[in-house]
Amino acid sequence: MMPSLALLVAVFVGVFTTCGVYLVLRRRVFDVVLGLTLISYAVNLFIFFMGRLAVGKPPIIEAGRALNLSNYADPLPQALVLTAIVISFGMTAVLLAIAVRGQIENGHDAVDDESERLK
Repeated sequence: MMPSLALLVAVFVGVFTTCGVYLVLRRRVFDVVLGLTLISYAVNLFIFFMGRLAVGKPPIIEAGRALNLSNYADPLPQALVLTAIVISFGMTAVLLAIAVRGQIENGHDAVDDESERLK
């Protein structure tokens, strides 16, 4: 018996979210940035598949045809995900620039440095 497409998507979103949360809870800055990226991928997939899993359906309603919305894909989640991808790419670049600057200034990439607490 083959699993349904909705179950596969739910498993992938769950795995991305779980891995992202695990990486966000790590002590290194690069792991935190990678975890935030995975969480944004999971959210993008979730939003994208909320617009129905319609394979091979056009997102634009053609003029002159009967209006049956089950024959069309929802274009709004596609537009939201496209916008979210651009924003998350920019935020990832900013986070990596901050992480590299912190690595250069401190000599390490630990999120919470124990030596700073002792001073």
